[in-house]
Amino acid sequence: MGEVTTIAADLAFGEAPRWREGSLYVSDIHADRVIAYRPSGRIEVVGRFAGPVSGLGWLPDGRMLVVSMIDRRVLRQEPDGAFVEHADLSQVATWHANDMVVAADGTAYVGNFGFSLVPPAPVTLANLARVSRDGVVSIAAREMFFPNGSVITPDGRTLIVAESGSRLLTAFDIAPDGALSGRRVWAALPDGAFPDGICLDSEGAIWAASPSTREVLRLRQDGEVVDRVATEQQAIACALGGPDRRTLFICTAESTDPETCRRVRTARLLATTVDVAGAGLP
Repeated sequence: MGEVTTIAADLAFGEAPRWREGSLYVSDIHADRVIAYRPSGRIEVVGRFAGPVSGLGWLPDGRMLVVSMIDRRVLRQEPDGAFVEHADLSQVATWHANDMVVAADGTAYVGNFGFSLVPPAPVTLANLARVSRDGVVSIAAREMFFPNGSVITPDGRTLIVAESGSRLLTAFDIAPDGALSGRRVWAALPDGAFPDGICLDSEGAIWAASPSTREVLRLRQDGEVVDRVATEQQAIACALGGPDRRTLFICTAESTDPETCRRVRTARLLATTVDVAGAGLP
């Protein structure tokens, strides 16, 4: 494990990091933007929006998908750079839309809070949305307790979702048409920890960011914790990238309050080197 370094220290609230074609893309939720961290160390704004944005992914033709949280939509970036509506999640998401993973065929799986966190409201279990490549929305799974970060195994046959509220990583089988079945517990997090953003490595282990314990945990399928990276702030999300896919990027934040994050931009993007590379292709 390498030294943990800070590569950006003035974000509002970094979330949904994704490594693609030599750059790290991050949703800076409460700054209403998507940024890219380039190999040169430069940070570039690649999209500005009218409200908070979260999950990121790409269609097979390379067009970016972005989750627009409050209006519960998935937006699609067209070749001219403009973002247009790809899918309306309002009939599926019961509160703010959140993280997303996109399969190789363009099928997207999008979670949502289920209920208001600020101000607090009674717990409501959430539906996980499935969005087809052409933007058709359906319910992929029901009664999930705050479905959050998600990964798809390199063979495209298994979806793993961080259920933050139940402190579980939950797995599903993916059918050829994108339907989910075979719901099961992939791993339970240790006491005090709960999973937010996650990423998968080439040995099949999952790195899970745990805000409550200010760390990122590497877990095997049975829940065994085999490595940890401590963070000064709350660990929000993580991704494996870099030229050899052995750089673990970590989004952290001191506060999760939207107004505080907008006013005092102290969230960070960290990086450290790990022994096992990320799963799948760069």
